[in-house]
Amino acid sequence: MRCVIARFPFNLEKNDVEQAMKGVKPEPITGESVIVGRRHYPVKQVGEAITRQDRRDFSAGEVTRALTRLGFTCRSVPAPAAPVDLSPVEAASAMLGEATPAVTDAGGPEATQS
Repeated sequence: MRCVIARFPFNLEKNDVEQAMKGVKPEPITGESVIVGRRHYPVKQVGEAITRQDRRDFSAGEVTRALTRLGFTCRSVPAPAAPVDLSPVEAASAMLGEATPAVTDAGGPEATQS
């Protein structure tokens, strides 16, 4: 399949990409990713391997479009978890740090009288 990455035309096939990534250790994923074989790779790492260009020369979107058209599963950046709504007291407590409450026994049946 013909695709253009960083203004350069490439004729890519799915097995060409799989061969280029064979034996390559995946880097930690911090952005968009693609599944090649049974491994998850950052899109930019795969783009660098198949184009032999510097990662700054192309965008993740260009590589993602090409890999999706070849039949690979691409994943976008996971959305951050929704913030939990805290009451004003809980928010203030979180800002000050969690403290374990002191256990006091004032006036219970075991309280000693002086």
